[in-house]
Amino acid sequence: MMTVVGESLVDLVGEAGSEVYRARPGGSPANVAVGLARLGVEVTFVTELGADPPGTLLRRHLEGAGVRLTGCLDRPSSGLAVASLDEAGVAHYTFAISWRLAGVRLDELPEVLHVGSFAATLEPGAANVAELVEQARPHATISYDPNIRPALIGSRAQQRPRVERLVARADVVKASVDDLAWLYPGEPYDQVAARWLESGPALVVVTLGERGVHARSRRSVLDLPALPVRVVDTVGAGDAFMSGLLAALREAGLLGRNRRAALAEADPEPALRTALLAAALTCERPGADPPTRAELAAARDRLPVTGTRETRLGD
Repeated sequence: MMTVVGESLVDLVGEAGSEVYRARPGGSPANVAVGLARLGVEVTFVTELGADPPGTLLRRHLEGAGVRLTGCLDRPSSGLAVASLDEAGVAHYTFAISWRLAGVRLDELPEVLHVGSFAATLEPGAANVAELVEQARPHATISYDPNIRPALIGSRAQQRPRVERLVARADVVKASVDDLAWLYPGEPYDQVAARWLESGPALVVVTLGERGVHARSRRSVLDLPALPVRVVDTVGAGDAFMSGLLAALREAGLLGRNRRAALAEADPEPALRTALLAAALTCERPGADPPTRAELAAARDRLPVTGTRETRLGD
């Protein structure tokens, strides 16, 4: 069983050059929870939901995917994000949301705990997220995606230490190249990934958009190109990548209690390819709409296997 902790909100998604916005369920952790459920993983989502129409939309979406909900489910209002698309289909966000999540504990200890986005950095709820990480860490694999949203989380000087503390407590870390550019202006992403790996994780992954992915483990450095797809928009692509990565690592027997050493020594390439495929399929349709297990299996025959560049780091 996996547990995801973080925000759920409604994305108001506008098309490039249009004044029309459509309401779609969203929020990075919520998207990861839905992605995992669609891939056949039993998942609990710890979140805040409002007792309002956006909250009803989110609840139906999450429960319809098979996600079990817990946390603070009776807030007065739910969060909103306005996602404006540029001509390349890349989303740019503005937000109206708060995050509290006070006093929540894990009812069951999961095999994997995934945290991230501004829920892990925006107070007062961020402190509770850190407590949940400490509660679960002796028993679970910890996964973390910073998913930086500068408009919400304050200054770089304030947030960098918080992000680095969570990186050091995590086993699997996924960040975008834009996240790292904001956190460490001017520093090459591969240098940041190497430093993060030394701080504790078994696997650090940097998504590079249309350029693919860079990954570092204790055994290797991998660079994999993105799959060739027709992009409708990029909304939720990073979250689909995250859920695809976790589901594949779990299927390989690399997640859960006492699996940290195995994860550190494993070859991450098969799981990364699954994650790239999940992200590619999400880019082919509007909004955060991650693929099902069946869709992922069918797409393996349609989309080509791409090349790889690998550097071994030792025996």
